[in-house]
Amino acid sequence: MATTTVDERPREASAPRAKRKESRYSFEARMMTPALLVLALLSIFPFVYLILMSLSAVGLIGGISLDFVGLDNWTRLFTDSAVGASWLRSVVYFILTVGLEMGLGIAIALLVHELVWGKNIALSLILMPMFMAPVIVGLLGRFLTDSTYGLYAWVLRETGLYSGDILGTTTAAFLAVTLMDVWQWTPLIALIVLAGLASVPGQILEAAKVDGATYLQRLRHIVLPTIAGVIIVALLIRSMDAIRYFDIITNTTNGGPADATKIVPIRLYETGFRFFDLGYAAAIGLSMLAVSILLANVFLRILKRRGLAR
Repeated sequence: MATTTVDERPREASAPRAKRKESRYSFEARMMTPALLVLALLSIFPFVYLILMSLSAVGLIGGISLDFVGLDNWTRLFTDSAVGASWLRSVVYFILTVGLEMGLGIAIALLVHELVWGKNIALSLILMPMFMAPVIVGLLGRFLTDSTYGLYAWVLRETGLYSGDILGTTTAAFLAVTLMDVWQWTPLIALIVLAGLASVPGQILEAAKVDGATYLQRLRHIVLPTIAGVIIVALLIRSMDAIRYFDIITNTTNGGPADATKIVPIRLYETGFRFFDLGYAAAIGLSMLAVSILLANVFLRILKRRGLAR
């Protein structure tokens, strides 16, 4: 009997506590439900309407009208050589920008992390491009690369490296808009990696240094494995943004010259708001969404494999 009494007391004491916890969660759920419903409607309705548009021929005369055409827009999407070329340019642009940003960002973060003094000043100067609006970066880039009065054009011409119109030739224009994006968003990678470097145990690095490990050995076997999850997260963030890159190209080349910089977002904008082929534009937009989801799942699987996500 005594044992039964002792066992029942904690249960009786924990019962009101569990009820209070359950009622608190129930109250929070009731309070959040209206906001969640509004957010769901704001997200689901445009998505469903976009799917309907991709299956229709959208008319704008006398109001918006949807004429069901089935998979015609999707068939056209997979057979359109112009869109295929835009996807190819997008892949090349993606590899160049994300690759350069990751490499330079990690290198800059390692250099800043090793600074003994002036670290805050250096970090402030490095982060300045990131806080500029992409539209301003595009306008600034167009000004600096102008063949008449642009600083970069003058330097390249005086050094004999390049004397043509930077934004007027295909290869130079593509490289120019790529480097503009790299200039603006490399600081973001550096900031994320620098935050990861702060979590590297200093005692382990000191012990490795005492044991005779060189800087490259410490970097390879201690630092990089420790911050690998942070690097993957930074790569995911930049990848999602690079897929929908739009502002700088629009303000510099607008997809030219000769479609050299017309990546998929520019093609999407042109299809929807220049030619007003909204049904086909909806199919292009949904294909971009599918690629983004696929890419995000790849990175999430890598994080799960490393035990950094559930």
